Amino acid sequence: MKEYYSNGKLLLTGEYFVLDGAKSLAVPTTCGQDLILESINQPELIWESYTNTGKCWLQAIFDLPKLRLVSATYDDKKDGGTGSVAEDLFEILLQVRKLNPSFLNTEQGYLVKTNLTFPKNWGLGTSSTLINNLANWAKVNPYQLLEKTFGGSGYDIACAENNTPILYIRNDIKPIVEKVNFNPTFKEQLYFVYLNRKQNSREGIKIFKQLSGNLISEIEQISQLTEAFIACNNLIDFEKLMIEHEQVVAKTIQLKTVQEIYFSDYFGQTKSLGAWGGDFILATGNQDSIKYFNQKGFQTVIPYQDLIL
Repeated sequence: MKEYYSNGKLLLTGEYFVLDGAKSLAVPTTCGQDLILESINQPELIWESYTNTGKCWLQAIFDLPKLRLVSATYDDKKDGGTGSVAEDLFEILLQVRKLNPSFLNTEQGYLVKTNLTFPKNWGLGTSSTLINNLANWAKVNPYQLLEKTFGGSGYDIACAENNTPILYIRNDIKPIVEKVNFNPTFKEQLYFVYLNRKQNSREGIKIFKQLSGNLISEIEQISQLTEAFIACNNLIDFEKLMIEHEQVVAKTIQLKTVQEIYFSDYFGQTKSLGAWGGDFILATGNQDSIKYFNQKGFQTVIPYQDLIL
């Protein structure tokens, strides 16, 4: 039996701009996904994916060595219906084989189980942790595999492979990844709030892609802000950096900040993470913050030190 494990991720600075090479601060999370591999006698790949509660949400069987999808069951119709997720997995496995022609190219069968340690809808890296685990199993470049499958900046792959905060610069399939000492003295006053709202994500990405290539000064601003985030040693200055970062992104993608939309009466500061309008935000505050966000309808509020490695 072999086991592979990859960390989840959060992007603290550089959302959108990380795609164009801005210096960005990313942090691996205490939760992630494993891939457990067992040899079996029959020439099949039996794949089972489990949620953080132990529920099997995907089962697929592939013939080997042809690597042909034979059957699949999938329990979440709203995410694409029975079969489509298995077909996506099939396409990923085919891309792995293109990078390593010997991958699953024998009659040796396997039972593969993947286990998330965070809720699947949290957006902490269900796809990136899978890609990184598969790449480690097949001994291929995970950034190259990501490029051929889901795409993206690759910072999530870097988090999957590192156990400390990182400074990340996109550079095709050989990004610049630098471990950094980001351990704020005020981390007990930082929280992550799960929004579970995605209405603005596509709009922001669409606008950014239209502007991409003409944002030299903004990329430099974001890169400088990232360096300032890492060096910051007090909460007041950190909040000023959060506001400045939000303003740069808001002006670029022509969307209101999360503070303007939802939390204009909040006593602390909030900052979007990743694509705006989506999963987690970063908030400064205190014990009263949890009550505030709960009253606003956001029940998942996690202290910084509980989610970040």
